[in-house]
Amino acid sequence: MSPSTQELPPIVEFRDVEKTFAAGTPKAYTALKGLSFRVDDLPGVGEFISVVGPSGCGKSTILNLIQGFDDVYPPTSGDVLVRGKPVIGPGRDRGMVFQRYSSFPHRTVLRNVTFGLEIHRKELGLNRSTMDDMAMQWINKVGLGGHERKYPHQLSGGQQQRVAIARSLVLKPRILLMDEPFSALDEPTRYEMQRLITQLWHEIEATVFIVTHSISEAVFLGDRVWMISHAPGHIARQFDDLVPPTHDEDPLLVQQSDDFKTSVGIVAKAFHDVESQR
Repeated sequence: MSPSTQELPPIVEFRDVEKTFAAGTPKAYTALKGLSFRVDDLPGVGEFISVVGPSGCGKSTILNLIQGFDDVYPPTSGDVLVRGKPVIGPGRDRGMVFQRYSSFPHRTVLRNVTFGLEIHRKELGLNRSTMDDMAMQWINKVGLGGHERKYPHQLSGGQQQRVAIARSLVLKPRILLMDEPFSALDEPTRYEMQRLITQLWHEIEATVFIVTHSISEAVFLGDRVWMISHAPGHIARQFDDLVPPTHDEDPLLVQQSDDFKTSVGIVAKAFHDVESQR
């Protein structure tokens, strides 16, 4: 029998986290202060957390601390825990998709998706044939079958983000971090990507954090929506169950419904209130 949620450590936990860049210098800037939260590990489910807030409020810093990037990690004070253990650096249990298309220009789609597998091949006991098979499964899942021999410059923006998603998910991370991944895409492509990521999220059963400037996107994707205050950032408001679960629905149809528009209005009002508290 699987252990109950209560017996598992949180998948991610922040304990009174502060992050000050260039501390002790005239350029010191505190991005986060007093940030505490826990996201429980939901076996076989995972949770989708949408993070919104004013520019410069520390949204991306939260993701970078979870990932353990050395230009941000460690926090100035407080604790960042993943599955009950302090973060010590990036790991294959955490995947990340950035706003800017992050494919390696000299690698084909196939070789971009095998990149993480190659880094961890000894740990995972993989040979080239197995890595290629695993990569092709995800290339097909993100709708890029037939494009595996192309290079990034031969792909559209939406296709390049599909490559980035496949490269992250091929390692089956328990946590997926997405930093404004769809902001550079046109609206129809953005709807396509919202549909894709929710479908894949069901399959990998991971906990997902997405930073977005789109309140509609935050409400559609998020099981919870966190509103971050002006820097130094903390969670000023949290919204749960704004609308019935929409992950299996058509994004365009859902976002045209009256219930959805009402929920967006609630979050937009809160955003305006946070903006006015500068």
